[in-house]
Amino acid sequence: MNRFLMPGGLALAAMALAAAAALPPAIAGSGGLWEVSRSATGTNPERRCVPQAAVLAQWEHHRAQCTRVVISATATEAVIHYTCTGGGFGQSRLKVITPRTLRIETQGISDGFPFNYVLHARRVGDCPTSLRPRLTGKG
Repeated sequence: MNRFLMPGGLALAAMALAAAAALPPAIAGSGGLWEVSRSATGTNPERRCVPQAAVLAQWEHHRAQCTRVVISATATEAVIHYTCTGGGFGQSRLKVITPRTLRIETQGISDGFPFNYVLHARRVGDCPTSLRPRLTGKG
């Protein structure tokens, strides 16, 4: 029976990879320093350094290790579902307002409770050395 499921699973994985490749450039490659606020005016923003803007989809679970899957993508929008170790999950719609501005509608379950809110993110530059994630390796 597993041999019948495997081709479908491979097809699903291939579709997810194709969708990921089709992310809008502002989402796919815009790593850097972002200011994120619950207000469209940018009031009280939190600054976060990310390798690509798609990571902002899991804002609620930013400290968790999560797996993201692109559900759909157009030239200006992407829907990303993510599942985290420990049981949290969510789904976010990232809409490109300008190449440096995103609207993020996110919902899911965190610590056993539902969440649902809108964020406004603005790329403000490259990551300062002090905020860049440190890579560790054995050697």
